[in-house]
Amino acid sequence: MGTEMGAAILKPALALVCWTLVMWVWMYATRIPAMQRAGLDAGSLQEKSALDVLPRSVRQVADNYNHLHEQPVIFYALVFYLHLAGNVQAFDVGLAWTYTGLRIVHSLYQATVNFVPVRFALFTLGTLPLILLALRGVLATS
Repeated sequence: MGTEMGAAILKPALALVCWTLVMWVWMYATRIPAMQRAGLDAGSLQEKSALDVLPRSVRQVADNYNHLHEQPVIFYALVFYLHLAGNVQAFDVGLAWTYTGLRIVHSLYQATVNFVPVRFALFTLGTLPLILLALRGVLATS
């Protein structure tokens, strides 16, 4: 593995981090005005369920932001493992970009349309490159 390929596997992880921050901005850009309209005082909230009065469209964005802290953690670990193991191939970089792209599509879909069967299909499709990356990591250490 050249250092170029090793560094290339990190770029999709950085892109997903940046996307997560975009979703953070989107979440607060919609949540704060919705809380104000609903008369909610953020300083007095004691449970997340108090936000259930917010419009579904606002909650969908927040739900996606939270989802970006779940499965992508596996992605970050795999990318850094592959990078540190030093056996990154162009196919791995392609899988990492595919995963990142599908997570972004999943985010946009969940934050806007959010028809669960389609969202689940996007989630499942996005999981496939993650599984392949994991298998390639295992095989590279064998």
